[in-house]
Amino acid sequence: MDEREYIVLSLELHLFFSRIMKEHSLFLEAGFTPQNARFSKVADQYKKQFEFILYTAVQLGNGVVSEGALSSGEFVTDYTLGSEQKTQQFTSIPINQQITKLESKMQSSHNPRVTKELFQQVKKLNKDTEKLVSGLIQFKKNVLEEVLSCHMFTANYPLLIEHIIHEANMYKGHLATLEGGQQIDTNIKETELFWDHIMMEHALFIRGLLDPTENDLIKAANSFVKDYDNLIQEALVATDRTIASVTNDTLKETIKYRNFKQEGTIGINECKIRSIILPLLADHVLRESNHYIRLLTQFQSSK
Repeated sequence: MDEREYIVLSLELHLFFSRIMKEHSLFLEAGFTPQNARFSKVADQYKKQFEFILYTAVQLGNGVVSEGALSSGEFVTDYTLGSEQKTQQFTSIPINQQITKLESKMQSSHNPRVTKELFQQVKKLNKDTEKLVSGLIQFKKNVLEEVLSCHMFTANYPLLIEHIIHEANMYKGHLATLEGGQQIDTNIKETELFWDHIMMEHALFIRGLLDPTENDLIKAANSFVKDYDNLIQEALVATDRTIASVTNDTLKETIKYRNFKQEGTIGINECKIRSIILPLLADHVLRESNHYIRLLTQFQSSK
């Protein structure tokens, strides 16, 4: 992997995952009760620190990242800014919306100009972020331990806390891979198994956070749970010769699922869906589906 590829892949990783991490911190903060104000303050500090990581990635990545990543909808969507505004209104938790405005105006490049200065800046960003992610992982584990030992009540499911730990671990693992001079997301089977579990858990959360009267949406969410469970079983037994067929089925399912999440994001933002889903959480899971679609499309094109 040459310096240009290292820079582009690193910045694209941060543009996706640092936003995910700052939102994880916000969701944790929004879920704590006044009894756990100390935990709320820690979560807010992580939110602010990841906002700085994201802002730095936006500044360094403008005119550097690929068109495919920029147009995928995994960094921001048409609904991200509005979702942030409504979520801030509902929770009173400040969100730096200027970053989203800047990110939506980013330009791509097919042949980015690579300098020694940019390489060193990205190197430092990776190092700083790895330390920050490690701290956030431990914080999330502490929260989970408090919840499971009945020392804390939170509005977040224990499974959701485990879910966001897994995503943070992937972020940290990808950083370590890049720093080791290796490509990320090269193992099709491992990547599909990870993201299939993430997609299935999204459906479980959606199903549980919808109002009990939203029967059709609950049934749809439950159907996606079953579909991704089936895809996980198919991927587990797939060989190098048969994985392409599984990837094709998974891409079709994830596009269908992305459309479902997009409709849900619009419905929640417009207050047409009864739920206890924060608007930014709806947009959050939509972006993760867009990210997975890009990965699956890349796997298909490489065959």
